[in-house]
Amino acid sequence: MKTTQYVARQPDEHGFIHYPEAEHEVWNTLITRQLKVVEGRACQEYLDGIEQIGLPHERIPQLGEINKVLDATTGWRVTRVPALIPFQTFFELLASKQFPVATFIRTREELDYLQEPDIFHEIFGHCPLLTNPWFAEFTHTYGKLGLKASKEERVYLARLYWMTIEFGLVDTPQGRKIYGGGILSSPKETLYCLSDQPEHQAFDPIEAMRTPYRIDILQPLYFVLPELKRLFDLAQEDIMAMVPKAMQLGLHPAKFPPKQAA
Repeated sequence: MKTTQYVARQPDEHGFIHYPEAEHEVWNTLITRQLKVVEGRACQEYLDGIEQIGLPHERIPQLGEINKVLDATTGWRVTRVPALIPFQTFFELLASKQFPVATFIRTREELDYLQEPDIFHEIFGHCPLLTNPWFAEFTHTYGKLGLKASKEERVYLARLYWMTIEFGLVDTPQGRKIYGGGILSSPKETLYCLSDQPEHQAFDPIEAMRTPYRIDILQPLYFVLPELKRLFDLAQEDIMAMVPKAMQLGLHPAKFPPKQAA
C-alpha cells in the first residue's frame, strides 16, 4: 500500500475531533474558493445536496453533523478512516452505506492538488451527492459488487468508479455539468473539464472499464451521462457480466504519457 505524510486526527472521548486553527483556515480557504468555482458548473443535484448539508465555512465540520443529514435523506453515513485504506475496507464500507472520510486536511503547500483523499475532497466533493437517491444507490451497489469481486475484477470496477463517481460529467437541460467528486473538489479540474481541451465521450460502462487513467494529472477524457438517473439504472443492470466483456476487449491505449519514475 502507498504511504502518506498525512495522519488522520483522532476524536476525543466524546467523539469530537479537535483541529488546530490553521487547519480550519485551510478549510475556509478551500470551501470559499470552490463554492465560487462550482457555481453554474456543478449539476443541480449536487448543489441541492450542498444546501441540505449546510457545510460550515469557518471550520471543518464534525462527521456527526454530516451524518444527521445523510441518514435523514438516504440512510448513509460517513465513517472516520486513516489516510489510506485497502480496497477491501473501502468496499465493505460502501456495501454497508458508509462513506470513508479521512480526518485530515491538506497543508497550505498542497492547497490545489493532493493525491490522497482528504476531508475536504470527501465531504465537499462526495457527500452532497450522497443525499441523492440515484447516486446513493449506485454507490451502495458498487460497494456490494466490489466485495464479491476478484482482485482482477476490482481493477475494472475501479475504472468504472473513477470515470463516474470521481470524474463524471452529466448532460442536463441547463447544459453539461459536473457530478464527479474528484472534479468538484479541484478548482483547476472544475474549469478544465468543461473546456474544449479534454475529450468528452458518451457514457458506456464497458468503455469506462477499458479506459486507463492516472491519478496525478488532469484527465484527458471524461465520460458524460445522459442524466444523473443513468447511475441508478446502471445499479439495476448486471455490472459483473460487463466486467468479463471489458476484459476480453482489453484496455484502450492510454491518452497520457507513462508516469516518470521518481
